Amino acid sequence: MKKFMLLLSLVALAAPVAAFADAPPSPAQTAQKMCVADRTAMGTGFATVYKTFGKCVSSHTKAAQNALDNASKSCKAKLAGTNTDKNAMGKCVSQAVQSAVAAQAKAAKAALKSCLADRKANRASFATTYGTGKDALSKCVTAKSTK
Repeated sequence: MKKFMLLLSLVALAAPVAAFADAPPSPAQTAQKMCVADRTAMGTGFATVYKTFGKCVSSHTKAAQNALDNASKSCKAKLAGTNTDKNAMGKCVSQAVQSAVAAQAKAAKAALKSCLADRKANRASFATTYGTGKDALSKCVTAKSTK
């Protein structure tokens, strides 16, 4: 009887998780994924640019919302008039967002490399454009990775 009750409890707990498995990610989840990808792509430069993971998430919130909006529009157009399963939209949006996260990480890595080269080549020009504060490199990376 105890085994049956334990099994029943596990099934009851697993059902809600399975129901949301293919739901599209939230903007906060997407921003976090962007930061994880940035941290992987940028290596030690991540801490130099963002200082903390939370600052990275904050800086990517708008980009995450844009990625979700664009993915949703694209998927609605792609799935319009088709007879798909109930999770097709969530799966489509999740895949599109995953592609956007990967592209953003690649852009951030390239931007960091470019910003470090710019700063090394001409500190005065770099300071004029991005300032001299602790966040100057972050401003540069953000500006170059969102172009």
